[in-house]
Amino acid sequence: MSTTPCIPCLRLGKPYLSLNQSEVVDCKDGTIRATLSQVNPGVIRRDLQSVGLARAALQKFSTAELIEICRRAGDAFLQESLPVGEGGEYQNPQEYVETLSSTSGLPRVMVRRNMEKIHYALTHMETILNGLTRGLDLEVLDRGYGEQSGSPVCFHPTTQALGLVMPSNSPAVNSLWLPAIPLKIPVIMKPGKDEPWTPYRLMQAFIQSGCPAEAFGFYPTDHEGASDILRLCDRALIFGDKSTTDQYAGNPGVQVHGPGFSKILIADDEIENWRDYLDIMVSSISENGGRSCINASAIIVPKYGRKIADALGERLGPIKPLPVEDPNAVLSGFANPKMAEWIDSAIEADLAEAGAYDATARYREGPRLIQKDGGTYLCPTIVACESMEHPLANREFLCPYASVVEVPQADMLDKIGPTLVLSAITHSESFKKELLLDSRIERLNIGPVPTMKISWDQPHEGNLFEFLYKRRSIGLAA
Repeated sequence: MSTTPCIPCLRLGKPYLSLNQSEVVDCKDGTIRATLSQVNPGVIRRDLQSVGLARAALQKFSTAELIEICRRAGDAFLQESLPVGEGGEYQNPQEYVETLSSTSGLPRVMVRRNMEKIHYALTHMETILNGLTRGLDLEVLDRGYGEQSGSPVCFHPTTQALGLVMPSNSPAVNSLWLPAIPLKIPVIMKPGKDEPWTPYRLMQAFIQSGCPAEAFGFYPTDHEGASDILRLCDRALIFGDKSTTDQYAGNPGVQVHGPGFSKILIADDEIENWRDYLDIMVSSISENGGRSCINASAIIVPKYGRKIADALGERLGPIKPLPVEDPNAVLSGFANPKMAEWIDSAIEADLAEAGAYDATARYREGPRLIQKDGGTYLCPTIVACESMEHPLANREFLCPYASVVEVPQADMLDKIGPTLVLSAITHSESFKKELLLDSRIERLNIGPVPTMKISWDQPHEGNLFEFLYKRRSIGLAA
């Protein structure tokens, strides 16, 4: 890729160059890495009138054939040069890694790890679908009806297309929409402003591997265009902060992926062994630069809160930004420096309120907010809070951040609130039962399991099959 590509939108698979272009720039020096065609909402509304043709194109394939296409697409995504612009430009895997790193601030080692996660998802799609469908014979999706556990079953799609409003924080978030293709549902996407690279590369990998191009809508657009995707697709996923996702809370057609408020909880019976779990706490807080919704943002313990906060501060506090090519890099730069400045000022403002202190400050050389080599970084922050009522006790930021809070075990489940992933370290059978019955926990890990460890066949947030398909009653004549 020797030139600056002009990335077209994909109007149900057909490349389209718009007169309106935006620039995707290097977050350190402002170098233009690509121009991106922008489409107005009218284009999206017009194309969605024909989305039935895209679904029909996918229906020509069996689920087994689409699973095989996924496998080939995974290998192509990881290993091959793929189209990246309308001028005939191709991007090889190393160029993809370097370019995405330059525009997102992610160290290259993190981009590669995210690539491998996506590759795994695509090459293990049959396992993923088996988990999502709870062992359904996938030929049922081809016929529309069949049998499961000795009873007739019938499923019908809830939508003609899956709408997607994507973020820019982490490439692996794209793995969440991949099962839609073998489930024969086209995708209509607004990519993240700073991260068009991963979804576009994935779509090209699918097309090269034999998937019908009509299955993909790639529409860089404005806020109104994003709203139209969410409104006009009967099923859609949206990613964003709480202020964005709250607008769609309670809307059954929109699956919301906002802050996770994921946590590690150590119960009474294991708290004396807290030092044994420091590695799990550190990795849960800092892996992927702290940018994932499944990063732990709180450690809940019945006692030793200050000691645990200090031990985490000693481990995480000295971490500094490293060059993006360094394989040991832990911290990600910010594509938007103002976001880093806002986070830093928000933490400092709330630290001024009594009842909390920064346990990393004594181990950190210099300020939390660092400018280095043209990039903007936030160093890890561990805050010890006296109660869950403190404003920093249940917060989530796009950096390695976590609070440590002491809560009596009897009060833990009432205090922690909605939690995307909870890793509960306990051997108590009675407490395990309480955890299993609590509806506020989306994914529960029992034992010393990092919050970042995922199981592709057991999604941590929503079941895409149950979102895209609905079971109906069916009677079959003898």
